[in-house]
Amino acid sequence: MIPTDVSTFLLHTTKRLDAFSLHIGRSLAWLTALMVALVALIVALRAAGIGSIALQESVTYLHATVLMLCLGYNLQQGGHVRVDVFYGRFNPAQKAWVDALGGVFFLLPFSLFLVFTSLNFVSGAWQIGETSADPGGLPLVFLLKTLIPISGILLALQGLSEVLRALSVITWLPANHSPKKD
Repeated sequence: MIPTDVSTFLLHTTKRLDAFSLHIGRSLAWLTALMVALVALIVALRAAGIGSIALQESVTYLHATVLMLCLGYNLQQGGHVRVDVFYGRFNPAQKAWVDALGGVFFLLPFSLFLVFTSLNFVSGAWQIGETSADPGGLPLVFLLKTLIPISGILLALQGLSEVLRALSVITWLPANHSPKKD
C-alpha cells in the first residue's frame, strides 16, 4: 500500500488526464458531421460541374485532425486494437500489470518517438510555409503536419493516465478507476 498523499495524487492526475482526453474527443467528434456535410457538398457541386480542390483537401484536413488528435481519446475509451490471446482471461491485477508494462515499455516510448522524430519534419514545413502541391489547394500543410507531434503528446498524456490507473490497481488503491473492460 502506498501513502494516501501519493494515492490521492495518482487518482487526481488520472481523473484530470481522462477529463482532458474526453473533452478533446467529444469536441472533435463534431468535425465528423462537418466532414459528411462537406463530402455531400462536394458531390453536389461535382454533379453541377463545379470542382474545388480546396474543399476536397478540407475533408482530408478534418479527417487528419480527428484521427490524430483523438488518439488519446481512443485509448481512453478502449477503442485501440488489443491482441487478446490471454488478456481476456486475466484477473484485474494481471491485466493491470500488462497495461502498466505495455504502457511503460511500448506506448509511452512510441508516443515520445512520434513527437521527437516529427519535430524536424514539422519545423521544415513551418520554415517554408508549406502549402498544397495542387493549384487551388489549401495553403496550410505546415499546420496539418503540426498535428503529428501534438498527437504524440496527447497519446502520451493518456498513456500516462492508463499507466497510473494500472499502478493504482496493482497497489490496491481505493479507486473507482479500474482497467477497461474488453
